[in-house]
Amino acid sequence: LQVLRHEEFEEGCKASCNGPYDGKWSKTMVGYGPEDNHFVAELTYNYGIGEYRLGNDFLGITLVSSQAVSNAKKMGWPLKEVTSGVFEAEAPGGYKFYLEDKEQLKQDPVWKVTLGVSNLQKSVSYWSGLLGMKIYEKDEEKQRALLGYADNQCKLELKAVGGAVDHGTAFGRIAFSCAKEELPNIEALMKKENQKILTPLVSLDTPGKATVQVVILADPDGHEICFVGDEAFRELSKVDPNGGKLLDDAMAADNSDKWFAERNMKKVSA
Repeated sequence: LQVLRHEEFEEGCKASCNGPYDGKWSKTMVGYGPEDNHFVAELTYNYGIGEYRLGNDFLGITLVSSQAVSNAKKMGWPLKEVTSGVFEAEAPGGYKFYLEDKEQLKQDPVWKVTLGVSNLQKSVSYWSGLLGMKIYEKDEEKQRALLGYADNQCKLELKAVGGAVDHGTAFGRIAFSCAKEELPNIEALMKKENQKILTPLVSLDTPGKATVQVVILADPDGHEICFVGDEAFRELSKVDPNGGKLLDDAMAADNSDKWFAERNMKKVSA
């Protein structure tokens, strides 16, 4: 994965982009290609937070890449073969990645993101019936469904967890871009259907970059969904050739582990 851009913020986001934390934070966008046409992960770092308690809400990301499998083996990174040719890897912090040992997909090696749900039918109705996703697969026996907006895009897998969804103290959301004029329509539809709107239509600033408009929703299990106005997002999300250096500089300047150790303190556990 490549570092696409890195941004530092002195205070918490008014749309809780970094979770329910008020202090200094940063975000780093990583992916196999530009945000315009690839799935990308937004890694948020809250200065001073040492660890998070994970729940069963985010079940993992699946990559189709024999290169990723090869890299993990060369690095001695622990891999567990869960099915034939599919390996589970655990990132720092406990997040799961599933690596399919196949030739890397040309459009985007990120095949799917899996979320835990408490009621599969209710969740499918929300994501398909209200948000307009196409159902690609549905397996009642395994209690899973695969959905997406386009054949050549990363898919969303919904998987029943056999009980309530626990979001822990970590934080994340799924984000999609759409035409800016669609945002009021999405907000109006959710109001009409009495669905939860976490953040009504709002403008978010990024220092020195474009201001984007967003609407943030929550599905029946509290999974957050952010719809972003595409026009400004394309300006904001341009690949920054200095992104890697900005990230390296930020990590070098952080020294938070040393600061806490010198004071016989530990980072806060969220």
